[in-house]
Amino acid sequence: MIARAIATVGGVGLLRPAPGTWGSVAALPLGWAVMQAGPVVFTLVCLGLGPVAWWATREATRGGGDHDPSEIVIDEVLGQWIALLPLVWGAARAGVPVHALWPGWIAALLLFRLFDIWKPGPVGWADRRSDALGVVLDDAVAGALAAIGVMILAGAAHWAM
Repeated sequence: MIARAIATVGGVGLLRPAPGTWGSVAALPLGWAVMQAGPVVFTLVCLGLGPVAWWATREATRGGGDHDPSEIVIDEVLGQWIALLPLVWGAARAGVPVHALWPGWIAALLLFRLFDIWKPGPVGWADRRSDALGVVLDDAVAGALAAIGVMILAGAAHWAM
């Protein structure tokens, strides 16, 4: 029961249409709340969320025919938080509140959704694992690609200024 609640992020994964997008959007205020404790805590929570997401996904799909049902969105939260890592560290370095980097939040959301849906290269490889680890890993990799994209866009924006 607890695994399913975690896997669906308290039922967010049951929203339609596009439960993955709902999971990514829900990750934003949840991430902001954790970020208030600082970048180190946010990073550690991200690292801890990976194994929790894997466990919850494995338990929630145990005995079912679908290894990646759409209502499981804890993997989207993990991937979205990884995409947000450059923002929490950038804000801390600049001495500004993380919400001041709002263009980066938009970029992180859009890039993560793009890579999660498109599944280029290593994202697709992880997705093809067809197990609970693959469910979580493809979103973690998509989040890492989105984080790189966020850093590139931030660099380009600051260079242009």
